[in-house]
Amino acid sequence: MSWTTPADVRAQVRRLWDRGLLPAQLVGGEELFPRRMTLKGPGSKELAERFDEVRSWIARLDGEAKHCRLVWRKVNHRILGANAVPAEIWIDSLDDALCLIGRQKDAQRLAAIAEETRKSLPELIPWLIKRPLRALDLADEWTRLLAVVQWLRENPRPGIYLRQIDLAGVHTKLIEGHRGVLSELLDLVLPAEAIDSACSGVAGFCRRYGFRDKPPRVRFRVLDPNVRLLPGREEQDITLTRRSFSSLELPFSKVFITENEVNFLAFPAIPEALVIFGAGYGFDNLASAPWLNEKEIYYWGDIDTHGFAILNQLRRFFPHTRSFLMDRRTFLVHRRLWGQETKPETANLDRLNEEEAALYHQLRDNHWGERIRLEQERIGFDYLCNALDSL
Repeated sequence: MSWTTPADVRAQVRRLWDRGLLPAQLVGGEELFPRRMTLKGPGSKELAERFDEVRSWIARLDGEAKHCRLVWRKVNHRILGANAVPAEIWIDSLDDALCLIGRQKDAQRLAAIAEETRKSLPELIPWLIKRPLRALDLADEWTRLLAVVQWLRENPRPGIYLRQIDLAGVHTKLIEGHRGVLSELLDLVLPAEAIDSACSGVAGFCRRYGFRDKPPRVRFRVLDPNVRLLPGREEQDITLTRRSFSSLELPFSKVFITENEVNFLAFPAIPEALVIFGAGYGFDNLASAPWLNEKEIYYWGDIDTHGFAILNQLRRFFPHTRSFLMDRRTFLVHRRLWGQETKPETANLDRLNEEEAALYHQLRDNHWGERIRLEQERIGFDYLCNALDSL
């Protein structure tokens, strides 16, 4: 039997809630009620052939469909005579709908959120109407989030670290954990001059709203045992801020960049050279160091589509970069150590040389098998040393 049941009616109302339409009304959105719900009932043929089932369906719908209003129609049947059958089913009010799906407590919490917001930051009401269920998820933190927004409106582009905001109950992790939603709220409240529109996303939160951010850092190792940047004979594994790194004057001719930390740590001694621990797809830290343009740069990444995409990106900043151990011979020699990429890159890369581009296209087109790759740490150490000797 496919006729509408009380459970079907509740499911219709629940969908209104899940889509955010019903909770939006609680905070000032479109009025939904009275609302006619979908009702599928028996036709005239079913009335005659399944009369007992029809009568049972009517009794159940009339008895169990609480908080609903039935509109009846009179059906004259040549055999059964006149009968009253439900023709429409309505929910007349928001309260009826909430009772029907048991959301009264959630409604009270959402109404309280809306009231608090109207009093302190009414500019955020449109956001509540658009994202009421998200607001409900944040109910326990909403007062503190409003306090952060209010504070930043009163102190635009403060030039301090998040840790230095002094608000009762507000801590750094609260702000860091809700940077996404705070961005949405702040963009509605702050004037345009208080927002750096060039910065976006969670990573750009501090710069977007004028907070001090953690200084970007560059990590490198000195590979020449005859060059000492630090006192003593200890390993020269050095991490500097981007600004400090960009101002260095180093007596090196070669710079290696590798993406794997173990490879970075195990890189052998080489005269007049250093190795940088790479940053994946981010090279802003290195781009700010003009002295790198005067060095021979070698990039060692995985032999896979993303490795070549990163090489391609690095050449935006340093066109003279050479790839290292990212060639067809190295790839085939280590055949038994091949693995698979999860989500290969497919874009056209216009900064690869002819040999690199050929290997990239073969990997992208599954020439040796589906999503084949060779991770850089799988290359033998002796093979690495021999390649360095041949430079």
